[in-house]
Amino acid sequence: MEYFVVILAAMLAGVGTGLVGLSAATAMVPLLIVLCPTFQGEHGAYMATAIALASDILGSAVTTAIYAKNKNIDLKHGWLLTVCIISMCAIGSIAAYFTHQQVLGGFSLFLCVAIGIRFLVKPDSKEKRTSNSTPKLSAKEVAVSLFFGLTIGFGTGFFGSGGGMMMLIVFTAMLGYDRKTAVGTSTFIMTFTALIASVSHILIEPTIIYECWDYLLISIVTATVFSMVSARFANKVSAKIVGYVTGIVLFTLGIVLVCLNYREHINMIYVEEFGKLLIYYFGYFAVLATTLIIIRFTIKVPDYIFRKILHVVAFSSIFPLLYCTRTWWIAAMVEIAFLFVIILALRAAENLSVYQMVLVEKKKHEILTSFILLFSLMTILIAVFWGLFGEEHKYIAATAIMAWGPGDAAAAIVGKNLGRHKLSGKWIEGVKSVEGSLAMGVTSFICTALTLFLLSGLGLGTIFLLSLIIAPIAALVELYTKNGMDTVTVPIAASAILLVSIFLL
Repeated sequence: MEYFVVILAAMLAGVGTGLVGLSAATAMVPLLIVLCPTFQGEHGAYMATAIALASDILGSAVTTAIYAKNKNIDLKHGWLLTVCIISMCAIGSIAAYFTHQQVLGGFSLFLCVAIGIRFLVKPDSKEKRTSNSTPKLSAKEVAVSLFFGLTIGFGTGFFGSGGGMMMLIVFTAMLGYDRKTAVGTSTFIMTFTALIASVSHILIEPTIIYECWDYLLISIVTATVFSMVSARFANKVSAKIVGYVTGIVLFTLGIVLVCLNYREHINMIYVEEFGKLLIYYFGYFAVLATTLIIIRFTIKVPDYIFRKILHVVAFSSIFPLLYCTRTWWIAAMVEIAFLFVIILALRAAENLSVYQMVLVEKKKHEILTSFILLFSLMTILIAVFWGLFGEEHKYIAATAIMAWGPGDAAAAIVGKNLGRHKLSGKWIEGVKSVEGSLAMGVTSFICTALTLFLLSGLGLGTIFLLSLIIAPIAALVELYTKNGMDTVTVPIAASAILLVSIFLL
C-alpha cells in the first residue's frame, strides 16, 4: 500500500513540476506524511521532504531541458535571484531539522490548499516580457532579487515546498517574465536547490538512505518521467487550461489530506454543524439568486439598481455565518468552501451571453473580483474578531460590513439621481458627488448604530459616539478609494475604530 502512495505522490509531483514549476514537495510531502506510517514518526516530515527534494532534481532538470528547447528560459535578469536562492537553501534545510515535525507537516498541507486556490483565482499570469533588454539589473530588480531570493531560498530548504510557486510569482509579477519563461527559469533554479537541499537533508539524517532507499528510487524515477511528459504538454496547450487543472488538483488534494491528517481530532458534532451551516448558507444564496433572476427578467429594473441589489445580497450574507453556528472556524470554513464554488461557477459562466445579461459587468471579471474581495474579507473578519477576540466581539465583523455595504449602495443610487455638486481630482476615481458622499455617511451612521444596538450590548451613548466617528470616516475612505477596493478599505477602517474602542471603553 505504501508503494502505491509513493508512486501516486511522485506522479503528482512530476505533473506539478512539468506544468507550472511547482516543487515536488507541494504534493509529495502531504501525501506521504498522511498516508504512509513510515513518515508519521519522529522526523517523518523531514524524511518525506528529503525524498521529495531528491525527486525534484531530475524532474526539474528534464523540465528545464524541455522549456529551454522551446526558448523559455531567461537568466539575464534572474541570475542574482538564482544565486541568493541557492545560497540560502542549505541553511533552511539545517533549520528544518530542529523544527517540530507537526509544524513542518501541517504547513505543507495548508500550503497545498493555498496554492490550489491561487491557481483557481488566477490560472494564468499576464503574458509580458521585460522591456529591459540590457544585461545590467535595475535597482528594482536588485532589490526584488535580494529580498525574495534570500527568503525563498531559506523557505525552500526549510519547508521543501513553495519555492517553485514563489519563484513563479516573482518572475511574472515583479521581473516581467511571461509564464512559460518563468516556469523554465524557476525549474532551472530548482534543479540546484533540490540538489543542495536533498543532500543537506540526507547528510543530517542518513537513515533516509538506509530505511527508505526503495521509496527514494521509486520517487525519483516516477517524478522524472511525469515531469517530462507534463512539461511537453504544458508547452503545447493554453496556459489557462494548465492553471485550472493545477488549481483543481492541488485544492482537492489539500482539502482531502487536511481532513485525513486531522481525522482523529474531528468531532462528528462539528461535522454535523458544518453540514447544516453549509446547507443554510448555500440555501440562502440559492433562494435570493433565484429571486433576483426572476426580478431581472420580469421587472424593468435599471442596471445600476440591480447591481446594488446583488451587492446587498452579498454583504448581508455575513449574518448567517455569524448567527447560524456556535463555532467561528466552521463559519470560516463554510465561507471558504462557498468562495471556492463561486470561483469555479463564475469562471465557467463568464463567457456565456446570459451571464452579462443578468449581472451587467462594467469590466471583465468585475463580479468575480468583488466576490473574492468581499468573501475573503468576511472570512478574515470572522477569524480575527470572533476567533481571536472571542464570541463577545463578533459584532465587530458584522458592524464593519454594515458600515460599508448599505452606504456604498446608497451613495451610488443618490449620486446617480440627485448628484448635482460634483467631486473630482487625482485622488478621486471618476466623478463623484457631494450628495452621494453624504448619503454614504448618513446611511453608514444609521446602519452602524442599528447593528451595534442589536448585537453589541453597548450603551446608547457609546453606540452614538462610535457611529458618529465611523460614518464620516467611512464616507471619506469610500470617496478616495479606487478600483473598487472600498469593499476592503471601508470595513477595515470601521473595524480598526471598533478595535480601538475595545481597549478604550
